[in-house]
Amino acid sequence: MKTIRRLIYVEALKAVAFVTLGFLSLFFFFDFVDELQSIGRPESLAYGPGQALIYVTLLIPSHLYELLPIAVLIGCIFVMARLAQSSEYTILRTSGLGPWRALRTLLLLGLGFVVLTFAVGDYIAPASERTGQLLKSRYQGTYSFVGNTGAWLKEKRDNVSYAVNVLSIARDGALKNARIFEFDANGYVRKQLVASSARIEDDHWTLSDVETQEYDTRNADKARIVTTKVSQLDWPTTLTAEMVSVALLRPDRMGTIDLFDYIRHLDANGQTAQRYEIQFWRKVFYPLSCLVMVVLALPFAYLHFRQAGITTYVFGGVMIGISFFLLNNVFGYLGNLSNWSPMLTAAAPGLIYSVMSLAAFSWLVLRR
Repeated sequence: MKTIRRLIYVEALKAVAFVTLGFLSLFFFFDFVDELQSIGRPESLAYGPGQALIYVTLLIPSHLYELLPIAVLIGCIFVMARLAQSSEYTILRTSGLGPWRALRTLLLLGLGFVVLTFAVGDYIAPASERTGQLLKSRYQGTYSFVGNTGAWLKEKRDNVSYAVNVLSIARDGALKNARIFEFDANGYVRKQLVASSARIEDDHWTLSDVETQEYDTRNADKARIVTTKVSQLDWPTTLTAEMVSVALLRPDRMGTIDLFDYIRHLDANGQTAQRYEIQFWRKVFYPLSCLVMVVLALPFAYLHFRQAGITTYVFGGVMIGISFFLLNNVFGYLGNLSNWSPMLTAAAPGLIYSVMSLAAFSWLVLRR
């Protein structure tokens, strides 16, 4: 059995590596073409082709995390179909490789890909993403992670609550265009602070070029807004630099532990964490999809191929992998919009394809 496992594992690893390299090369080309529009702009003359190449290279781990289950499926389908086409798998079956033993062999291989996917998605990809953004900001100035609206954070102290909006962060760590809304115990806006920049200290933020607007609405007939401007102001807060950096990152680029800590912070401050909870459970279940993919690939070893028929089945594997990727994203959006259970939303694509893989295994392998 060691010789059989070695044969299957070596062939599968080579096929998966080849497919992964092809996908990553394609994404690398698309990312670089997309970055060409940022080269040579007046505000970022220092950002040239060399810097763009480094930035695009640092995006590779994120693409690797997304593509590994699809590459595992396509690579394993190719190997199983090729072994069946050359009658090698028939010889392996007569040598004692039964369906259940073959399934255990592939599941062990899938566990290795599960560990690799988790390590890349939880440690390598987030660190590489942050490094790439810092590199880009060094040559382009400030950058924003979450679009035009920036990141929102919330904090409660006694009977007063605060909503903090940060649009972007500079390369030296200073926050740009920080807005702080202060609410009273009844939920009415009492004060607004608008700062052109802010720096996070140990127990406070140092705000620069601050405009303060105080809303006096105690008397409805004499309601007024008092506006004052100061060059610098210390605002006490428990919001740390780590919380802000996590909020500025896209959820799919965060590690599992960072997501869990940030969800606890949102729950403690009465904020909705649906989006982050879905992404947390996707981080948990997504690596396990590699097991589903190897089970889907096993029935292809029990099919009979003509000389040119293998390409059709490999193309079918590509379509199955793409459909899994699309279904995973669609369920994420639908779960967030419809307020579905985060765990069920994240696990549904894997469960659907698990049923498909077990049905194919039962029909093509056990019954036939």
